[in-house]
Amino acid sequence: MKNISKKFPGVQALDNVNFDLHRGEVHALVGENGAGKSTLIKILAGAVKKDSGEIFLNGKPKEIATPGDAQRSGIAVIYQELMLVPALSVAENIFFGRMALRWRFFINRTLLRRQAQIILQRVGLKVDVQQKLSSLPVAQQQMVEVAKALSVNANIIVMDEPSAVLTAHELAKLFEIVRQLKKKGVAFIYISHRLEEIFEIADRVTVLRDGKIQGTKTIEEVDRNSLVQMMVGRKIEFWNHGQSTAAKNEPVLEVEKLRTPTLADEISLKINAGEILGVAGLVGSGRTEMARAILGADKRISGYVKLAGRKLTIKSPADAIKAGIGFVPEDRKDQGLFFDLNIMSNMTISNLSAQSRNGMIRKNLEKKNAIALAKQLQIKMGHLNDSVNSLSGGNQQKVILSRWFGGNVKAVIFDEPTRGVDVAAKAQIHELIYELTQQGIAVMIISSELPEILKLSDRIIVMREGKIAGEMSAEDASEEKIVSLAS
Repeated sequence: MKNISKKFPGVQALDNVNFDLHRGEVHALVGENGAGKSTLIKILAGAVKKDSGEIFLNGKPKEIATPGDAQRSGIAVIYQELMLVPALSVAENIFFGRMALRWRFFINRTLLRRQAQIILQRVGLKVDVQQKLSSLPVAQQQMVEVAKALSVNANIIVMDEPSAVLTAHELAKLFEIVRQLKKKGVAFIYISHRLEEIFEIADRVTVLRDGKIQGTKTIEEVDRNSLVQMMVGRKIEFWNHGQSTAAKNEPVLEVEKLRTPTLADEISLKINAGEILGVAGLVGSGRTEMARAILGADKRISGYVKLAGRKLTIKSPADAIKAGIGFVPEDRKDQGLFFDLNIMSNMTISNLSAQSRNGMIRKNLEKKNAIALAKQLQIKMGHLNDSVNSLSGGNQQKVILSRWFGGNVKAVIFDEPTRGVDVAAKAQIHELIYELTQQGIAVMIISSELPEILKLSDRIIVMREGKIAGEMSAEDASEEKIVSLAS
């Protein structure tokens, strides 16, 4: 890709970008949210038209105007939001639009099943190819996307944040497949905010910032700090937890003998004032289900929650919020944000009493409070009245987090707090979580990133199959111990 440029209204998304990819290599593409990574990939995939520049395949100019052009050229893209049809079978999704026909009008089901089974064997996925895609866990759906890419005999596969929905074991399996395909000459463009993945799988890395290339290096030429500095244009100070005295504080959030239809055992735990309790475990281990039960989003069979020594009656998340328990969900788009509302309303919606007088919302007061929160949390935006959809992923996450600064919140539960955000935003979110603990707020962090759990937590519990498999202090914890308990 040579001298690729693309401008959207008011934004120069790409400015004379040059990017190359060698046969049989993994070339990582990194940068902050809004750096231009997605735009560049969509141009390669034929989903967005470039303003200028050229694309060459095997040394020859190639015009890619549509996704069909890209597919016929041997280019497959696996997006972060999966491009599959839940109502169709696994086999139908793999060969969607390319299913073998019998007598010109009827799908050859026997051949379709056989072809799908062969492809799934290559990615190590053992499922019934006739079952509906919607019945599979998200991680297995991701593998179906990989199988779909292989089914078109792709020579170039683009992976956009593939690890966002994968466990460590599933990611290791994916990397094994990538390495096998590399030996056969398949080239990969790998996009991820998780830098540890870049150093594990990539041969080269290119950094984009504000639509411009900052440099291309072999993976041996960079370390984490130099790569981050290329991405953000400055040195990032990563917050370190240090020694905590929270273990001596009084309990704020207490859960006693909590049980739901999806939890195999009674859950009991406590979090002290200013303490961070990390919750580790594999996908499906019951971490999110436990959080939802605490918040009243899922039905309880037994048990209760106490906050600051007071037993609560929680029948819905609204009851939990009113009592003083905040929540940052794992899926900000489907569960955390209101896209019909502007940025200001999304920030203040959980604490409307602070914006009201005599039962009426005072817009001037709401605006004043929102401006103060935006400044405190360093939310980058155009105007408070802009759509929340105009923000980057990291700033959207900060909008949700802003709801729990101020008011009567005493405890906050974070479910995957930094999923899909860039390295600079991740560092800022970690600092903001620490600020909450300095106010005496009890914090629970659920994360699939073990380095994040180890870095932030005072104590760690590990869940497996709907129950707590073990507990350890931050000083005694290690990735090996956590994985051993989780699996």
